[in-house]
Amino acid sequence: MLVTSIILAAVLALPLALRTFRPYLWMDLRYFMQLLRIVASFVSRSRRSPPFSVLDRFLEQTAARPDKLFVVFNHERHTFSDADRRSNRIANALLRDARFTAGDPVALLMGNEPDFVFTWLALAKLGSAAALLNYNIRSKSLLHCFNCCGANVLLAAAELKEAVEEVLPALRAQGVTVFLMDRDCATPGMESFSDQVDQASETPVPSSLRSHLTLKSPAVYIYTSGTTGLPKAAVVNQERLLCGLAVLSSNGVTSDDVIYVNLPLYHTAGFIVGLVASIETGSTIVLKKKFSASQFWDDCRKHGVTVVQYIGEVLRYLCNTPKKENDKEHRVQLAIGNGVRAEVWREFLHRFGNIEVREFYGSTEGNLGFINYTGKIGAIGRVNFFHRMLFPYTIIQYDTERNEPIRDAGGLCVESPRGEAGLLVSKITDVAPFVGYAQNEEQTEKKRLRNVLKKGDLYFNTGDLLRIDQDNFIYFHDRVGDTFRWKGENVATTEVSDIFTVTDWVQEANVYGVQVPGHEGRIGMAAISMKGGVQFDGSKIYNQVLSYLPSYARPRFIRLQSAVEVTGTYKQMKVKLVEEGFDPGRIQDPLYILDDGAKSYVPLTAEVHATITSGSMKL
Repeated sequence: MLVTSIILAAVLALPLALRTFRPYLWMDLRYFMQLLRIVASFVSRSRRSPPFSVLDRFLEQTAARPDKLFVVFNHERHTFSDADRRSNRIANALLRDARFTAGDPVALLMGNEPDFVFTWLALAKLGSAAALLNYNIRSKSLLHCFNCCGANVLLAAAELKEAVEEVLPALRAQGVTVFLMDRDCATPGMESFSDQVDQASETPVPSSLRSHLTLKSPAVYIYTSGTTGLPKAAVVNQERLLCGLAVLSSNGVTSDDVIYVNLPLYHTAGFIVGLVASIETGSTIVLKKKFSASQFWDDCRKHGVTVVQYIGEVLRYLCNTPKKENDKEHRVQLAIGNGVRAEVWREFLHRFGNIEVREFYGSTEGNLGFINYTGKIGAIGRVNFFHRMLFPYTIIQYDTERNEPIRDAGGLCVESPRGEAGLLVSKITDVAPFVGYAQNEEQTEKKRLRNVLKKGDLYFNTGDLLRIDQDNFIYFHDRVGDTFRWKGENVATTEVSDIFTVTDWVQEANVYGVQVPGHEGRIGMAAISMKGGVQFDGSKIYNQVLSYLPSYARPRFIRLQSAVEVTGTYKQMKVKLVEEGFDPGRIQDPLYILDDGAKSYVPLTAEVHATITSGSMKL
C-alpha cells in the first residue's frame, strides 16, 4: 500500500516537476516530431522520378480543389484553376516568340500583383528559372541585377516602364527582349505582352519542357545586398524551394487559413513564406500592393485573414497607429516573421489580442534556420540537440574591430561561452548545402569559413552575431561587416558610398548605420568630404541619392568632414562614428538631415535632433 501510494504521488507530481525543471520538454518533443515529419516528407518527394517540385504541388492542389480561392487582389478573385489557366496562357505566349527558349532564365520586374504569381508559375512550367528583381532599384543597380542571372528576356510591369526605359539602351545593346505587361507599348525596343497573353492558348505546355530539371537546378534568383557593393543574386535551387513548402504547414496552417501577403514578392519572406508555403497548404493568399499600417486591420477584417507576415518594422508600425475600439476584432491567429523587438512584441499582443507570434531566423542563401516555437518573447528560436544533430552549427568569438573570427594558436576558431554573443556559423553538408551567388564566386567564397573547429572543415558564415542563454533560447545581437538593416531591407554601405563618390564634388564617403530611439535596425548616415574648392550643396546630394537609391538606402544624415578618417591600413573607421551618431551636441562637424519637403539636405539643429529622439518626427 505504501509503495502504491509513493508511485501514485510520483505520477501526480511528475507534471509539476516537468513544468518546474523542464518546462519546454513537450514543446521540444513536438518540434522534433515536426522536424522528423518535414524531413521524411522531403526525402520522399526528393526520391520521386521525375523530381517533385513546387509546381507539382501547385498542380496537385489545382486538381484537388480547382475552385478554391487562391489569390485575392483588390477586387480580383482568382481560383487555383484560374491561376493554372492564366499561367498556361503566359507560357504559351512566351513559347510563340522565337527569341525565347524554354529552360532559359527570365528576369521579372514586377510588384505584388496576380500576374507576378501567374508569370512565375508559367516560367516554372517552361523549366525556366525566374530572377526576382527588386522594383525599387534603378539605373546601374538594376542593370547589374539583370546581368547576374544570365537572362535574355525581361518581363516588366506596366507601372515600371520608366525604370526599364532608363536602362533600355544597354539592354538593347545586349540583344535583350523586353516585354511590358500591358496591351499597348509604343517605346522602341519594348513590346506589349498582355495582348499576346490574351490571345494565347490555355492548353498546358508539355511537361517535357522541364524534364531537364534536377533538384540542383536553379528555381529562382533572389537578390540580397550582403556586405559588399551591388546586390548579389542568391541561387535558390529546386531542392531549397521544395523545403520552403513546409514553412507554414509546420506552424499549423491549413487550407482553411487566409494569409495576408504585404511583403514584396521579390523577397524571400514574401515569395517563399507567403506564396510558396501557401501552395503546400492550399490556403488563400490576400495580396497587397504595398504595406499600409492604416489599412492593415481593415484588410484583415474584410478578407477574414487568419495568418499575417511581418518584419520587425511592420509590427512597430501597427503599434504606432492610433488606437481604436475594434483593435482586437479580427480573425488573425498567427503572425510569422522576424526582426521584432521584445518591447514591440509585448505591445502588439497587449493591443491586438492573443495572436501567436512565430519569430524565426534565416537568410535567403543560408543553410540554417531557427524558429521560436515556444512563444518566448524576444527570442528568435530555441536550440536543442536534435536540431544541432541534423544541422550542425556553432557560435564563435568574433573581433568586431578587425572584422574577423578570433582564432587560437592552432588557427582554429574559438567557440563563444554560453550567454556571450558571437558569430553564428553553420556547417556545410549534403543536408545543409550552401549554393552561393550567381556569377559571383568571389562573394560566394567570402561566405565560406574554413578550419572552424578542426582542420579542413567548412562552414557558412551567416554574418550575424547571436547569443544562446542558459535556457537554450537564441537571441539576435547584431550584424557584422558593412551591412545594416533598415525598414526590413539590408543596406550595403559600399553601394551607397559609390553613389556619392561617382560625382564630381564628393572626395570620400564613409557610410554606416546609426541607431534611432524607438526604431528597429539602423538608419543610414554618411560621413563625407568634399573635393578641393567645392562647397557642400544639399540639393545636389539629395538629387543624387534620390536618382540612384531606393528610399530605405538613402542616408538620412550627413556628417561633413575635412577628411574621412582611416586606420593605419587605410580602412575607413566606423566604430567611433557609429557611437557618436547624429547628435549635434556631441559632434563639432556640420550635420545635415534629408528633407523631402525642401528636396535637399538641410542643417540638423539641436531642435530637430530633439524632435527625432522624442519620436515626434517620423523617419
